[in-house]
Amino acid sequence: MWKSIGHVLVAGMALLACQTSSKKEEATTTARAEHRPRYHFSPKAHWMNDPNGMVYYKGTYHLFYQYYPDGSTWGPMHWGHATSKDMVRWEEQPIALYPDRLGYIFSGSAVVDVNNTSGFGKAGQPPLVAIFTHHDPVLEKQKTGKHETQSLAYSLDEGKTWTKYAGNPVLPNPGISDFRDPKVRWFEPQKKWIMTLATKDRITFYSSPNLKTWSRESDFGRDRGAHGGVWECPDLLPLTHNGKPVWVLIVNINPGAPNGGSGTQYFVGDFDGKTFKPYTDKTKWMDYGTDNYAGVTFANTGDRTILMGWMSNWQYAGVVPTAPWRSATTVPRTLGLREVNKELFLTSEPVEELDVLNGEPISMKNRKVENRYELTTQNETGLFRLDLKAPNPTDFAIVLANDRGNEVEIGYEKTANAYYIDRTQSGKTGFEKGFGKRHIAPRLSTDSTLSLTLLVDVASVELFADGGLTVMTDIFFPDKDLTRLFIKSARGITFTDLTYTPLKPADEAGGQ
Repeated sequence: MWKSIGHVLVAGMALLACQTSSKKEEATTTARAEHRPRYHFSPKAHWMNDPNGMVYYKGTYHLFYQYYPDGSTWGPMHWGHATSKDMVRWEEQPIALYPDRLGYIFSGSAVVDVNNTSGFGKAGQPPLVAIFTHHDPVLEKQKTGKHETQSLAYSLDEGKTWTKYAGNPVLPNPGISDFRDPKVRWFEPQKKWIMTLATKDRITFYSSPNLKTWSRESDFGRDRGAHGGVWECPDLLPLTHNGKPVWVLIVNINPGAPNGGSGTQYFVGDFDGKTFKPYTDKTKWMDYGTDNYAGVTFANTGDRTILMGWMSNWQYAGVVPTAPWRSATTVPRTLGLREVNKELFLTSEPVEELDVLNGEPISMKNRKVENRYELTTQNETGLFRLDLKAPNPTDFAIVLANDRGNEVEIGYEKTANAYYIDRTQSGKTGFEKGFGKRHIAPRLSTDSTLSLTLLVDVASVELFADGGLTVMTDIFFPDKDLTRLFIKSARGITFTDLTYTPLKPADEAGGQ
């Protein structure tokens, strides 16, 4: 999480009022708040950024997040809280953690302390333990470099209420100005907790038997990866490839992403409980769009590894034209590994739980598109999922449009062997000079058949190409919902499979 307040609180712009119209569609848009996502989580009001403390416990997914309850720009951080049975339909809960004498409540993680190593549990009830950064604004002004420390809180009622540990902080600052965002997991081979901590321009690993006393193990990254900005919001997680464990280290960076502003790089390698060793020094990116940042994984999900990110970018997060809230999360994504030319890459794909949103699909086989084809769907919401496959593809584009001249174009260019999202004509772009741009992502797959999945909400598109090898996430702010859909190809293209699935808003997807 980037905390440079001056950069976030850039000169604000007047919030754009919702347009009124006699038309039913526009009236509905205004009533629900312009640009508010229909199936991504966003708070009812006020500022949100990084997902925090995500954990699954007793049938419930807990999402905590950086939250400022007194305004729609960044302010003294709290942990907001929402819960869900399926990661799709979320219910906001009371604020979990408030600032205190040690400072604001910055990013962190949560674990189920099954063995009660912390001693916080009672009467056979294992505690949920949150590990987070305390950020002291008074010390920050004194420029001691010691204003960020790591602290604990615990819950004995399944996350409803939290008690801060009297012995906070449990990890004092050794003099590193950016010392934050602890992601903690249990390392079973050595029966200890591992903390992955962002420490300015690198990651530092700590270990503990009880979550209270921590020992430094090693650090990683001073001479590896991208260093266009500060490192933050890390995650260290095991995945399986060909029956063997492989470790992935996720590192968020701001600025320095391939398409500008905030982004997420990752490294694939081995971890022995002390040291992380990457297989290569190549810098890899989890998402080439500009709006997936600070993503980390849920704890306690068994064999599944599920990540959610903050669907925005510090470059413009404080001035996007939304009210009375700011920001949303990405859809939850299942992470995996895939080998391309003897090199391992991280894959991200939408979780299967999202299928609860599906309406009646429109499916086509061997659909040839020459020049321009409009897909007539009678879908007034503009929410949809599009799945397609194209053998030996030529250039093509998918265009989201409305009758105001707004367009978002998503496509593939054969010569560059790259995907792109172009939001230069997407509607409201003037709030930040770098917003209205075209973003590019390399196609990593070597398969002759291109496959693509798009998830579209009222103000976002998420692209998952080739089984999640190439991913892009972009937000946009049209003057009216983008309910028209075109596919175009100057050279002509044939899709062997093309399925358009209208999506229901989360609050209309039925009971849990």
